[in-house]
Amino acid sequence: MTENIRPAATDDVSVVKAVTDAAYHHYIERIGVVPAPMEADHAAEVAAGRVFVIGDPVRGVIVLVPEAGHLFLASIAVHPDARGTGLGRRLLAFAEEYARELGLAEIRLYTNALMWENQELYPRYGYEVVERRVDGPYDRIHYRKQLA
Repeated sequence: MTENIRPAATDDVSVVKAVTDAAYHHYIERIGVVPAPMEADHAAEVAAGRVFVIGDPVRGVIVLVPEAGHLFLASIAVHPDARGTGLGRRLLAFAEEYARELGLAEIRLYTNALMWENQELYPRYGYEVVERRVDGPYDRIHYRKQLA
């Protein structure tokens, strides 16, 4: 796949929401609440330069927030039509490149405890569990990855 990852533009806000909703919608019944990425202010995140997309049409979205000492991976979403094509893996690799460009040596993220697929996925890419914590209606497992 040779498609480039690029910063999302204002014109992308509706597709960022559509891809995010499509990727997370099936979790609503399982976790009993709407996943936080579906309720994000996508326009504000795009305006802040935190959203990156891949595909034409867009099929993958990642939201990256630089914080003190680490990069927070707020959301990663691949449209169901593009699952298994490597877009998620490319977005995770991009997060590492972006963190390094910013001089950050760690990436942090969390996932809902009932999104068990992610609990199998993140350790395969070098993420380690830091803690499990309940934040409001969300039971979350927090991860980090130290970058070389």
